[in-house]
Amino acid sequence: MTTAVLASISGPELSQEEVKLLEKLQPVGVSLFGRNIINRQQVRQLTSNIKDILGQNAIVAVDQEGGRVRRMGEPEWRSYASQYVLGQLPLDITRAHAILIAEDLHEAGINFNYAPVLDMAHDYTHEVLKSRCFSSCISEHGKVMIDTYCRNGICPCIKHIPGHGGAQNDPHLGLPTVEKLLQEDLQPFIDNSKAPAAMTAHIVIPEIDEKPITMSSKAIKNIIRRQIGFDGLLISDAIEMRALQGSIAERAENALAAGCDIVCYCGGKMSELSELLELNPKLSLMAQKRLNSVYDIIGRSVCESVQYADYAAMVGTIEAYKEIYDATEVLNQIKASK
Repeated sequence: MTTAVLASISGPELSQEEVKLLEKLQPVGVSLFGRNIINRQQVRQLTSNIKDILGQNAIVAVDQEGGRVRRMGEPEWRSYASQYVLGQLPLDITRAHAILIAEDLHEAGINFNYAPVLDMAHDYTHEVLKSRCFSSCISEHGKVMIDTYCRNGICPCIKHIPGHGGAQNDPHLGLPTVEKLLQEDLQPFIDNSKAPAAMTAHIVIPEIDEKPITMSSKAIKNIIRRQIGFDGLLISDAIEMRALQGSIAERAENALAAGCDIVCYCGGKMSELSELLELNPKLSLMAQKRLNSVYDIIGRSVCESVQYADYAAMVGTIEAYKEIYDATEVLNQIKASK
């Protein structure tokens, strides 16, 4: 039976130990990171192997926002503008952006994108997030991106619900506190509450709960489900981030008990995956119903097309980044150095 876990693996191919563990754990899917991606042929083989183990409707997820957050980087794949840049441009360009990325993901065997970011960037928003936010018209650009991905067989996942823009530090390294959740932070999520999936924010809002949103039943019930009105698949942000406390199994158990439908584990370590296997967290009936809606989307093919040259001309010069931004990899490097 499928477990309420989005798992991860350590490298560009499955080890024998990982094959055995995935067979036993049967997560809803696997998230891919920079360490898992080398080239087109390798990624197609990896995603095919994952689906052979978990089933052809298994979620294979990636962060392919554009800008510096893209697991599939140049020169093997095409360059894409950041959401900050897209927010300054007409909505048709955001639509083209999503169509082209959908093509890339389908070709690679990937069916789920952790995008768009619907957080509002304030002057004080931490730099790890600011350039990833739409610079204006957040709700409108978000809706175009969500709808375009859905039409073209990629399930989008809005993040970081209920709004991470008020945080001034990086949740990969510690637990941010947002003193007050503003209506303007909530509004893009309210306007896009019909999205099929969302990822929680690892933040504390003291006026709501002393626990992080991901582990707060009060926040999930009263803010995410009731005030925002989101009824789609709710996924925790990466549970190995330093924003959370406890063992991996404890973090997963607490997030699910609070109301997350699925926990996202991104560290790719066999010892921590084994903890999740021992926990063996099952999908609730409501989570399964929400997951079925995701399956409906990822069963579709790309139905729209646009020329990349036209998109590139519309967005102008795309900033060249020296390396693929992968906060999870940075966190793992910090852990390894200690």
